[in-house]
Amino acid sequence: MRLATQKLKTAAQRWAGLLLAGGCITLAQAQQSITVAAYPAVDEIAKAAVAQWKKKHPTVEVKVVSRAFADHHTAMTTALSTSSNLPDVMVVEFGYVARFAEGGGLEDLGAAPYAIKTQQARFVPFAFRQATAASGAVVAVPADIGPGTLLYRADILKKAGLTEVDLMQSWDAYVAAGVKIKAATGAYLVAHARDVKDIVIRSDIKPGEGLYIDAKGRVLVDSPRFVRAFELAKKVREGKLDGKISAWSNEWAEGFKRGTIATQMSGAWLAGHLSNWLAPETKGLWRASQLPEKAWGSWGGSFYTIPKGAKNKALAWDFIQMMTLDPQMQLSAFKSQDAFPALVDVHNDAFFDQPIEFLGGQKARLLWREASRKINAVDVHKLDPIAEEIINTEMDKVLDQGKDVRTALADAKALLERRVKR
Repeated sequence: MRLATQKLKTAAQRWAGLLLAGGCITLAQAQQSITVAAYPAVDEIAKAAVAQWKKKHPTVEVKVVSRAFADHHTAMTTALSTSSNLPDVMVVEFGYVARFAEGGGLEDLGAAPYAIKTQQARFVPFAFRQATAASGAVVAVPADIGPGTLLYRADILKKAGLTEVDLMQSWDAYVAAGVKIKAATGAYLVAHARDVKDIVIRSDIKPGEGLYIDAKGRVLVDSPRFVRAFELAKKVREGKLDGKISAWSNEWAEGFKRGTIATQMSGAWLAGHLSNWLAPETKGLWRASQLPEKAWGSWGGSFYTIPKGAKNKALAWDFIQMMTLDPQMQLSAFKSQDAFPALVDVHNDAFFDQPIEFLGGQKARLLWREASRKINAVDVHKLDPIAEEIINTEMDKVLDQGKDVRTALADAKALLERRVKR
């Protein structure tokens, strides 16, 4: 028994040594492919990286399995729960990191032989924190982030006699500007009042605080942050300043194309989507700014993970390091897909100083870099996706049924507290 144990220990040490010494080429010769499961546009980034991968692993094929965003995460949830059809590399969006981490199905990339914590200083701090579970395990490596930004139609503001300053001074001023925009142009301030809520609850979160639940399991959804978010959204709806248009719908895209939506708050990545496929014909009409009141918030972000049941972990880790720690790969993804890099090594590249034609020649990447440096780390919790559903349900009751804001939030808190105590 002792001899067998020693052999296993020696094999493990040899595997770690091969990995850390870059000896994965030997493993690559034995394993002819790895599977990467991703969603748009991370799938395109992964496919574009294959040429670089082949320089190190010429005999190893990279199979990118691409699904629509929701379908991807549903498939990955099933794969992790059943330990079947698992990819070697799994891309996960920020909102799902905690849920997957708490399920125990992901490798701890902070432990040997991965030791990603030795590279922690190279990542945007809040992004690395998002990948860290309550147990301290680092279950994912951040690839791109979504610094919060306000995108607005400069031509619509001009028709309404407004400037960027009128949007930026405060959230109340932002709503007041919406009244003038609607009166002068007929355009809505936002697609949906819920958009205002989504950004405000993510803004100015205190260090160590969670979005919905803090590290001690306390539910935060009746805090002043949520009260203000709900009240602002309600004010937008009462002023008929939103089109009641859901994000990612055909009507949403049409609103951008036709100029019936004046502003949109989201992650910086939305500028790329507008330019590339949502509304490319509106080039030059949009501008970017920081959020009202200089609120610093993050929206989304992609992470690379390795399922515990993956077959080719050494190769998977090699691929993840290439995608997240190689400055050229990070910069390439930024240039091709507007995936704002989580790797700070890239943040002083001259590309940040280049004007963005779609935004009228504005150097908006400098704004987004500033935001990335001021966003506080937010603790993730496994119940975050459920909390979001509960909050959105109560938000709809406020907007559509006139439910009192504080009553709605109290009801949301009670529901969520019961889930926390299970």
